[in-house]
Amino acid sequence: MAELALIDDIRAASRLMVRELGFMDATVAASDYPPSAVHTILEIGIRGTINSGELGDFLRLEKSSVSRLVRKLIDCGELRETPDETDARSKRLSLTAKGRRTLDALHAFGRQQVRGALAALTEAEQRKVREGMMLYARALRASRVEEKAVV
Repeated sequence: MAELALIDDIRAASRLMVRELGFMDATVAASDYPPSAVHTILEIGIRGTINSGELGDFLRLEKSSVSRLVRKLIDCGELRETPDETDARSKRLSLTAKGRRTLDALHAFGRQQVRGALAALTEAEQRKVREGMMLYARALRASRVEEKAVV
């Protein structure tokens, strides 16, 4: 069992990262969008296409929240819906040309933000940060999945 001081230090670091990354602001990543919209554009950009159900599962958002979010991004010209070729009841979401430009801007902003932070670290420390963050993110997911299975 992890000691309380370790747990509290990790929680404090997590809160600081959230603030430093701008997630307390109404919009993030030098965009006009809230965090959920930014993550939607990023994840659809990475995957190419996705349906709303998959998006909700991946982002851990309620179906109604995903529906409103997708509608706003379609209305803003960032996303398009196309019929799913294998399931007529479902629609696939993909980025428009505007969405791809937004995606490029989000990647550029995020990469510059990380590049700036990593510049203060040695190469060994940079690798340690990558490894630690990846381990912690996987552990958080595994913990949530395990907890869900018990309930």
